[in-house]
Amino acid sequence: MAASSTSSSQSDSSPNDLKIIVESNPSASHLSQLGINSWPKWGCPPGKYTLKFDATETCYLVKGKVKVYPRGSSDRLVEFGAGDLVTIPKGLSCTWDVLVAVDKHYKFDSNSSSS
Repeated sequence: MAASSTSSSQSDSSPNDLKIIVESNPSASHLSQLGINSWPKWGCPPGKYTLKFDATETCYLVKGKVKVYPRGSSDRLVEFGAGDLVTIPKGLSCTWDVLVAVDKHYKFDSNSSSS
């Protein structure tokens, strides 16, 4: 199923407007173009983590498996794992249910304003 995006001039975004984008198995050339290997690394053991993203994060999972439950939307589960390139929008509050220990490269977007 393809993700769709809509433009809106509203300044207040509801949790339903904040979509996690998962690109499964991006090409090596795309990862190289992004400079993934120069990004910082982060990892965590299995468990549940409550997170709030103050900036847009792009991450590439080297290993792991995660189920993400956006706050206020228990029916909008997003799953991703090793080999996925994931973009998490600024302002998202969620719970990460880490099923398999995560090892990822990540980058925060310093220009993640909604204007």
